[in-house]
Amino acid sequence: MQKKNVWIGLIVVLASTLHVNAQNAKKDSTYKRWFVGSSLYLLGNFAKVNNPEYVQLNVGYRITPKDVVSFRFKRSIYAWPLGIPFASPSFDAPGKNYPGHARILAPTLGYQRFFWKGAYASVQALNAFEKYLDEDNNKIGNGFTLYMDFYLGYQFKFFKNRFFFEPAIGISYWPIRTNVPESFKSVEKKWSNYFIQPGFDFGFNF
Repeated sequence: MQKKNVWIGLIVVLASTLHVNAQNAKKDSTYKRWFVGSSLYLLGNFAKVNNPEYVQLNVGYRITPKDVVSFRFKRSIYAWPLGIPFASPSFDAPGKNYPGHARILAPTLGYQRFFWKGAYASVQALNAFEKYLDEDNNKIGNGFTLYMDFYLGYQFKFFKNRFFFEPAIGISYWPIRTNVPESFKSVEKKWSNYFIQPGFDFGFNF
């Protein structure tokens, strides 16, 4: 009788294990740990005026299905104070831009948390190493800015979760900004040290 009970117990445990493994295999067929991606801001490189020469590469790892850490590398140039609202008449207006432009190289660390289906919140610490150039393209200084970016967005999945697209709305705030040339500082001091921006990240899961 005891042997019979032992065998019954083993069969139940084995059946339960197979059921759990089957569920995990089903999840694993679409759940991917790693991803690479970029941003639709790359389309700005088609601009003929104030071309941002934008580059962005995202690499991320899903610690759990809801918790994601990422590393991003960004490179771009800009010629106007970032605090000017995008829809403002002052945005990229004559006399409102810098007397030159800034080039940035920005390694970025991020954390993303999914809290309901594809809805998520994220925070990114963007470390911008900046080179300032005057109107004659001569270097006039180096600086550093720490940008803290906060986003709320939604992830859409395609092709069995091979690809995704993440439209979002966010705010960028820079608590640290050093060694800005006086000619640039005199222009940007009229504006806030934050701006609201959309996000258009996309990627490939593997």
